[in-house]
Amino acid sequence: MNSELRTLNSELFKQSAISIIERLRAYSHTAFFAGGCVRDMLMGIEPTDYDIATDARPEEIIALFEKTIPVGAQFGVVKVLKDGLQFEVATFRSDSTYSNGRHPDTVTFSDAEGDVQRRDFTINGMLYDPTGDNIIDYVGGKKDIKARLIRTIGDPYKRFEEDRLRMLRAVRFACKFDYQIESETAQAAKKYASKILTVSAERIREELEKIITGPHRATGLKLMDELGLLGEILPEVIAMKGVEQPPNFHPEGDVYVHTLLSLSKLEDNPTWTLAMGALLHDVGKPVTFTIEERIKFPYHEYRGEEMAGRICDRLKTSKAEKERIMWLVRRHLCFKDA
Repeated sequence: MNSELRTLNSELFKQSAISIIERLRAYSHTAFFAGGCVRDMLMGIEPTDYDIATDARPEEIIALFEKTIPVGAQFGVVKVLKDGLQFEVATFRSDSTYSNGRHPDTVTFSDAEGDVQRRDFTINGMLYDPTGDNIIDYVGGKKDIKARLIRTIGDPYKRFEEDRLRMLRAVRFACKFDYQIESETAQAAKKYASKILTVSAERIREELEKIITGPHRATGLKLMDELGLLGEILPEVIAMKGVEQPPNFHPEGDVYVHTLLSLSKLEDNPTWTLAMGALLHDVGKPVTFTIEERIKFPYHEYRGEEMAGRICDRLKTSKAEKERIMWLVRRHLCFKDA
């Protein structure tokens, strides 16, 4: 797609979203762009979607638009289909307790400020009025964008206790935008890191995929390590630390340093399977480490293939993804042989 056509499509996308807001307002409802699209606009990034927050109840949203999908009506979320595109329209809400560490037990419909206060990070907590070209910022999101900080809205300990996946999301946003995680937010993540496996493997895998295929993927792994998340999710990668390699073949350092370097050298936007193949290609070295006339790792590619398969099972990858990742680990020495 050439840049002119891409710009045209992006503008049509935005205008379709604005038309939804205008219809809601025509029926005396409050409505704003919310979340990531507002953040991206402030950063000068083209939004990939436009989420809308409103005081209209789900049944009112459904009545106002011809094509809708009530995907999460119990949480006040309705998808509106407009011009062949889908837009998430959510009723302003406040969340109750999170007894499962992932989803609120109940929700209460609220106002715009109450809706913002239940969101995860300040950079994702702003609203935008496209008709008045006005940012509504109750939480200091603009200030944190300027300071390049990832900070929770409100008490970080409470935010992570509510939804533990937010710890991985903090890492993902930090490495996506090359931001720092605010100090108290980081301390709270360290406290709750040991609880990350209470989140479903599928949701962990989704965040891990975004981290290791993103633009600062090695930094993302280092952040996960610093916060204590990497050891919980991928202890096999932590085991690479301090495992020496022959300096004539690997002057860069131990297996962990080599692995992060390999990951960082991948092309832009690598596939999930390629990134996992790079991350796990030497996962068999710690368990095959021997010293004969020099340091050796006999048949580490075979042991690594087995370990990669078990990791894929743990992360609940698809069968095709598992097979591809295992193949990459098993075959990573083929260029040496060539």
